[in-house]
Amino acid sequence: AEAAMREAVARAATAEQARQRAEDIARQAATVQSAAERARAEAERDASARIAAAERARTEADALRQEAANRAGRAEAAAGEQSRLADSARAQVALLTRQIEALRSEIARLVIALELEEAAGRDRDAQITLLGQRLNAALAARVEELQRYRSDFFGRLRDVLGERPEVRIAGDRFVFQGEVLFAPAQAELSEEGRRQVRALAAVLAEISSQIPRDIAWVLRVDGHADRTPIRSARFASNWELAAARAIAVAQLLIAEGLPPNRVAAASFGDTQPIDAGEGPGALARNRRIELRLTDR
Repeated sequence: AEAAMREAVARAATAEQARQRAEDIARQAATVQSAAERARAEAERDASARIAAAERARTEADALRQEAANRAGRAEAAAGEQSRLADSARAQVALLTRQIEALRSEIARLVIALELEEAAGRDRDAQITLLGQRLNAALAARVEELQRYRSDFFGRLRDVLGERPEVRIAGDRFVFQGEVLFAPAQAELSEEGRRQVRALAAVLAEISSQIPRDIAWVLRVDGHADRTPIRSARFASNWELAAARAIAVAQLLIAEGLPPNRVAAASFGDTQPIDAGEGPGALARNRRIELRLTDR
């Protein structure tokens, strides 16, 4: 029994050792399994990361291929456009070359024509200068001739009207003081004024028959007033009074037979006084009718 007990104790010890070894093995197996699980998980994560990186690389590669294709297409299109533009530029250069040659030919022709025109212009200038000299000489002769008739006219008027202080010759003008022809502030010729204008018309009619028809003469009747403001319901200003007086004289001259195209009436109002004084005598001298035998 003791031997059996000892054997049983030995077997129990052996069994306990076996159980402990089994537990150690189990713990080692659990550790190995845990490490394997961790390794498997890390491997899966690494594989997933690598798969994702590979997917991204594939996507980027596809994008790069598409970009390369697009760039190649654009480069091909640009090359085609450049070729087309080069062809167009060559055509334009050729056209411009032809146009430049045509312009050079035209410029050369114009230069020749200009030289010929300048030569002709110098001849024309010489002719114009000669014609101008002749025209000036002819005009001077006509002016001298008209001056001679003007002198005859004034001389005959002096003989007809006599030597009177209120009727005088001043340069190229025959001057009537206003009181000789008109009543104060009136534009109707007095009887004495009509008589003198008729005498003037008779002299001018005789003289005008001797003036050549190609001399463009005209008898200008100028009305002048003094600077005293007029007080009249008929005339708003001295300018209107002077105009009405000049027209009255011109109308009587025409009525006495002078051609209307040889008589003109003008008014200067009080703008051209011949006496700057303020006294009655100065004012009377400024109220006047002037006759000028002149050219048109």
